[in-house]
Amino acid sequence: MEFDVPDELYYTESHEWIELTDDTARIGITDFAQDELGDIVFVELPAVDTDLDAGDEFAVVESIKAVSDIYAPVSGVVADVNEAAESEPELVNDAPFGDGWLIELELDGDLDTGSLLSADEYREQIE
Repeated sequence: MEFDVPDELYYTESHEWIELTDDTARIGITDFAQDELGDIVFVELPAVDTDLDAGDEFAVVESIKAVSDIYAPVSGVVADVNEAAESEPELVNDAPFGDGWLIELELDGDLDTGSLLSADEYREQIE
């Protein structure tokens, strides 16, 4: 099965994606992750202004198959949350890189992308 892996994003080994825009990072779970989880029925997101360190658990996604913790791939302060994903969890399945995003972080300084995967590296991981 082929999964969507947009070239312009960064990825983690735990299947989060990161879109960088100036000093903000939009974060969600990948197409592969949503497919592995199955139908998502519940999304819990952090409050705006929550401080997160890279590796911190920031969300819970529950599907018909499992409950999964989602981890912050980078450090920052939660600047926005996708309330639509909480009220309509199926958005994460339907558009994981679009309307199904989870949070936006205001980054703590410059982002070191060395610990993140490129699209090609992520494709190799999920093959």
